[in-house]
Amino acid sequence: MRPWAFPIALQPGTSREPVFQQIAQAIRGDIRRGRLRPGDALPGSRSLAQTLAVHRNTVLAAYRELAAEGWTEAEARTTCVARDLPEAPPAPARVECGLGYALEPPPPGPARPNLRAQTPRPLDFGGGLPDLRLVPTDLLARAYRRALELPGLLGYGDPRGEPRLRAALVRMLSGMRGLAAAEDCLMVTGGSQGALDLVARTILRPGDRVAVEDPGYPAAWATLRAAGAELVPVPVDEVGLQVEALTARLQEGRVRAVYLTPHHQFPTTVTMSAPRRLRLLELARQNRVAILEDDYDNEFHFEGRPVLPLAGDDPGGVVIYLGTLSKILAPGLRIGFVSGPRALVDALAARRATTDGQGDHALQRAVAELLEDGLLQRHARKMRRIYLSRRNALSEAVQRHLGGIATFDLPPGGMSLWLSVDPSLDMEAWADRAQRAGVAVYTGRRFDFHGRPRPNLRLGFSALGETELEEAVRRLALALPR
Repeated sequence: MRPWAFPIALQPGTSREPVFQQIAQAIRGDIRRGRLRPGDALPGSRSLAQTLAVHRNTVLAAYRELAAEGWTEAEARTTCVARDLPEAPPAPARVECGLGYALEPPPPGPARPNLRAQTPRPLDFGGGLPDLRLVPTDLLARAYRRALELPGLLGYGDPRGEPRLRAALVRMLSGMRGLAAAEDCLMVTGGSQGALDLVARTILRPGDRVAVEDPGYPAAWATLRAAGAELVPVPVDEVGLQVEALTARLQEGRVRAVYLTPHHQFPTTVTMSAPRRLRLLELARQNRVAILEDDYDNEFHFEGRPVLPLAGDDPGGVVIYLGTLSKILAPGLRIGFVSGPRALVDALAARRATTDGQGDHALQRAVAELLEDGLLQRHARKMRRIYLSRRNALSEAVQRHLGGIATFDLPPGGMSLWLSVDPSLDMEAWADRAQRAGVAVYTGRRFDFHGRPRPNLRLGFSALGETELEEAVRRLALALPR
């Protein structure tokens, strides 16, 4: 593979130093500031001479001077930065920007466990992510290759997303989720997080109050805060967000929106009851509160009757519906969507046009093909069976190894269990001991709005096989603080 050119700024005719010394000085500076690190190979003398438009002997003279000063050494017919030089210290963080204003750090995102190499593949309970080993990459690759062959698909496109994917998603939402969406009322986004970010930056103004579930989803909180929202926590119980508590928050001041996960509440997995759904919709209609409904794992409901989204029964037109294909396929594909009033989708598209312009239309066309051919639906049905079996396997393993200290309600859907643990246990110490044993877990503190300790543990079952789940719970039990 041909290496990249290695540019060095020279000043011929304006500097009194010979050119070879200018080259040597530039390389010294690159080593001091960390551009070149101990052991890095310098370009060959012929290559660098060609890049700088100088004679090769000039470069060789610079290299000899660097070697004599101890900056470089010969290694396998290559000139390298001397390995016994100390690493350049990292540049200190700059608070003051050169443009004259202070840069504030971004709001913290979701905390993730530190998984430095304890085992080749840590047993990660944490995220409730899909099993990436089961993604139909062969089907996706073939569809993507066909999409790339279509003329014009690699040019600019509609910021609302690839039309075929929007049409396929509308059919999916109608057939599987009971939504009467239209193509011009739906937009494809970079995952559900990208959808929430676009919506928040479009409908919120700095200082707007937004109600959120507590416990809830820290990544969504960070996104809303980044849009300038003031977050108002509302407690969650065994049947979802407490609408009575939300009513009290409204009496304290106007609430612009409420963000919630009513189908499988994150992280407790409870499903919001029908009476509360009706009360919430009426409350939002009366007070003109936007409901941001994040239906992140709708496909994985295992038992009981289907639970339709709030957006499917929204006479007041207050629900903005957020969804994703990340749980069916993979989060790295970044395929999400938002459905809402046409005027909102037009505003979202206009805002997107000023930033990234559009998503990956070739990938979106490939996913549309999988939906049109029924392949994605077939994969979702397969994964539903697998995840149901894994849910049951994890349930049995927890009862077998942790039955004396943890209880839970078997969730009718979702991708994780929410354990209530003996409150006398030090949850954070347990999580640290488990991590050293190669098991990653999330404690209840991660999902508490104020970061308070909670006697809970969230165990995702979708990314681990049944044998792995058994081993992970066994290690978790062995890691209990004594």
